[in-house]
Amino acid sequence: MNFKKHLDLYSPLTDAEFETVLNYFASRKVKKKEYVIRAGHHVHHTYWVQKGLLVSTMHDEAGKEHIMQFAIENCWITDQNAFYNKEKATFDIYALEPTELLCLSFENRENLCKEMHKMEHFFRKKANDSFVKQQKRLLTYMVSDASERYDQLLREYPGITQRLSKKTLAAYLGVTRETLSRLK
Repeated sequence: MNFKKHLDLYSPLTDAEFETVLNYFASRKVKKKEYVIRAGHHVHHTYWVQKGLLVSTMHDEAGKEHIMQFAIENCWITDQNAFYNKEKATFDIYALEPTELLCLSFENRENLCKEMHKMEHFFRKKANDSFVKQQKRLLTYMVSDASERYDQLLREYPGITQRLSKKTLAAYLGVTRETLSRLK
């Protein structure tokens, strides 16, 4: 799916409107293991993945990595608290594969929404989807066993297990690599 089709799912745009929208975005290519957001730094953009795979992680005081989300093609990702509230990032976001992004600054997002009601509608609908998705993930961690979390991952990100290392997959599921081997 390309970016226009993605936008059209929530707020259909004419070709002229789409060209206006694109003027607010910048393109960026990142290499595997390259960071787009670093914990402790300010966050100036939200990202839409055209091609590739990003991961949002944080490390606890013991150094254990916790994975918040993946962003595959057609997904948005940022450290939301840092982006919207102009605070420093809690999460690192980096590429697990070479990745092509569309980047939208906070200022451009605000101006785009002022100029085009359809995009304000789009971002509201996407925010609602994001809230629901995060709530489901939290509930999955609270009440589901590792097998159910694995099944949820497969439903949410079809085909992603072939793109992830066992270490990364285990970290996302909150299990050891040995437990992961038993789930498959």
